[in-house]
Amino acid sequence: MRTALLQSSGRPGSIVENLKVLDEAAGRAAAGGAGLLAAPEMFLTGYAIGDGIGLLAEPADGDSADAVAEIATRHGLAIAYGYPERAGDTVYNSAQLISADGTRLANYRKTHLFGDFERAHFTPGEQPVVQAELNGLRVGLMICYDVEFPEPVRAHALAGTDLLIVPTANMHPFQFVAESLVPVRAWENQMYVAYINRIGQEGEFDFYGLSTLAGPDGVARTRAGRGEELLLTDIDPELLADSRAANPYLTDRRPGLYGSLA
Repeated sequence: MRTALLQSSGRPGSIVENLKVLDEAAGRAAAGGAGLLAAPEMFLTGYAIGDGIGLLAEPADGDSADAVAEIATRHGLAIAYGYPERAGDTVYNSAQLISADGTRLANYRKTHLFGDFERAHFTPGEQPVVQAELNGLRVGLMICYDVEFPEPVRAHALAGTDLLIVPTANMHPFQFVAESLVPVRAWENQMYVAYINRIGQEGEFDFYGLSTLAGPDGVARTRAGRGEELLLTDIDPELLADSRAANPYLTDRRPGLYGSLA
């Protein structure tokens, strides 16, 4: 499955403008043969928008989800994107996957909140593994800081995730996450990991880009620079199967030794 990564911060504070950016990117991704487009963390609204997070938060099945579903259907590809999700009085930092026919396949709430900013605006989710079947692959969702913890990524591996989509808003000085940690997570868990970052200055944060799609061999199949980019690369099920056969980390585990880690 050809996968497109949209590295962009869109237009912080404007859902309407961000939907336009997403629509344009979906058109380019579809023209390039992509079956999936993935956008960064909090893409629909912007990340560092303060109280705007609560004001712009919507239910998982709200108007913006309908708008993304229309874009996905019109361009014929699935879309994964980050947004602030409202559930009653609670706001989550969420990511949603919508299929090419407009079906809402999966919705994930960030389980590990980063720093005072996120803790002030969001409630952490409680479900570490959220998956969906897409074009013959088992696709999982995770958000930014979550991937820096080995346990939830390993939980995805044990649940059979083939492609882990990680919408991200990572900033200086943590470039090593994209450069080193993401390929290692892909290798040690024998999966593809798509890490899709924001760019540039936004409030107090300086997002560094470097969006990456790493394979199960630990090799970055594609990597962005510091500016706005649309990356296209292929997810190869044969490489995934061959790599898992050659590197049997999951079958060689000895869970009885690890109880104290929990």
